Amino acid sequence: MSEIFTGSFTQQEPISEEAIAAALEVLRSGRLHRYNVAEGEAGETALLEQDFARMTGARFCLAVASGGYALATALRAAGVAPGDRVLTNAFTLAPVPGAIASVGARPVFVGVTEDLVIDLEDLRTKLDRADVLMLSHMRGHICDMDALMAICNAHGVTVIEDCAHTMGADWAGVPSGRHGLIGCYSTQTYKHVNSGEGGFLVSDDADVMARAVMLSGSYMLFDRHLAGPPPEAFAQAKYDTPNISGRMDNLRAAILRPQLRQLEAQKERWNARYAVIEEGLRDTAGLRLISRSEQERFVASSFQFLLLDWPAEKVTDVLRRCAARGVELKWFGAPEPAGYTSRYDSWRYADAEAMPATDRVLAGIVDLRLPLTFSLEDCALIARIIRAEVSAVWQAA
Repeated sequence: MSEIFTGSFTQQEPISEEAIAAALEVLRSGRLHRYNVAEGEAGETALLEQDFARMTGARFCLAVASGGYALATALRAAGVAPGDRVLTNAFTLAPVPGAIASVGARPVFVGVTEDLVIDLEDLRTKLDRADVLMLSHMRGHICDMDALMAICNAHGVTVIEDCAHTMGADWAGVPSGRHGLIGCYSTQTYKHVNSGEGGFLVSDDADVMARAVMLSGSYMLFDRHLAGPPPEAFAQAKYDTPNISGRMDNLRAAILRPQLRQLEAQKERWNARYAVIEEGLRDTAGLRLISRSEQERFVASSFQFLLLDWPAEKVTDVLRRCAARGVELKWFGAPEPAGYTSRYDSWRYADAEAMPATDRVLAGIVDLRLPLTFSLEDCALIARIIRAEVSAVWQAA
């Protein structure tokens, strides 16, 4: 009888007792708003920002209500205005072009390689179209950041990093989010730390971060930010910057602080699960694994592989057969958006030119989540099921 997987691809680990205790302390105080603190009290949100700045090595950090809000705030703080064009990955999730559109700007999509990173050659051809690149480290895949920054710096293109899938990762020892002007992160449930919703911005630029703090809705309470810019950075920003409230609250911050302290250990657990699935799928006929640079230290909370150049009906057959055995796979090649797997030609608020090479890659991308509720044995079983079903469809072709 065929093996069946009975786990859930959306069930995360419970919040730790330490984090629950911290949350209860905030709840008992009644001081959930980040600026509602007792005399002499810093507040959980300010302390969280200090913790995250220290972890990433950034001068400044701002905690906000969501990763998408972080992206839009970064664009505004960097000076992107309505009508501007912003370069971004064709392979990303909807909040990235959504953030660009939300400020009235226009996405210009850049292609993806078979290793699921931004195509630097395609980027070179489009650098004259925009002054800002919102680089999405989609699904935790980091491109050659030294090469990318050299290209962008030479052309005066500002880089904003979307690190929703790379919190805790690095390229050549530099934390993800620390190459460009601003790094943006998410703490949504399916990311590396979980507060339901939430996000961060980090930067070394005092003027940019002063605008970000004002945008987040600080009023004139910016002096309460332990990881914020000095008061002089707000001298003009406090008059010129609109309040677009999107603050993080003390309750979510309290839940996140213990999780940050556990992130290194969690990274090892995620990567161990990734390695089991990768080994289980190695040398499967018709299936291409994603190669990764030795300079990339990733955090593998999801797994991708390619069924490159397969007919669409064969890919959907693999998905159907795996689903029948309990393995939930997502496909970025479907003609209609489903779940989170929309793609650049689904976002009709953005003008998108034809990208045949990118379409070929997207048509082959298969994706699955790797929650830490999976054991290593679970991952080995998942790999056996995928391998068997891919092989069966491949051999029948």
